[in-house]
Amino acid sequence: MTDPATGIAFAPKLDDERVIAGVGVRKKGPIKIYSVGVYISEAVKESVATISKTAADDKKAALDALRDGAKEQGPTTFLLKMNFKVGAEKMASAIAESVVPRFNGADSDVSALKDLISNGVVDGSATKGTTFQFDCTEEGLSVNVNGKEQGIVPSAGLAKAFCDVYLDDKAVSPTLKSSCLENLCADE
Repeated sequence: MTDPATGIAFAPKLDDERVIAGVGVRKKGPIKIYSVGVYISEAVKESVATISKTAADDKKAALDALRDGAKEQGPTTFLLKMNFKVGAEKMASAIAESVVPRFNGADSDVSALKDLISNGVVDGSATKGTTFQFDCTEEGLSVNVNGKEQGIVPSAGLAKAFCDVYLDDKAVSPTLKSSCLENLCADE
């Protein structure tokens, strides 16, 4: 699946447990910062596939099923692929700032997430092609940068808040949610 805004491609499967649900772009003004793909379990895919993508009520039901399933029937992975150069600290801070209003846990968990992101970036900048993989599970939120595991923040609440960054009503990539509906829901 390819993000039409950036031309960045995502594999149909991450592993035997997770399949692509949709792709989208994170913009700041006219700048396309990164593309994001969300990978979900087959169980979540099947639960959303029975819902029609045409009726407004069904769209809300489908988004609710996707969001709830992503948080409760993981693992759910958000794979970010950079399209624009951003400083490591700025990238880490931007992600943390998106999580904070959705998270009721300890500030130290958010600080740990920021550290895992910024410490994983080589040479202080996330350049075009840099990847960030965030795995959301009941155990917490793990971070990989360019395929190298950085660590895990052992907080299920943080993992759920991270899912909300991309799937709630104020999602940072509305195109990701639209893509998920288009790809997962029934045509009728």
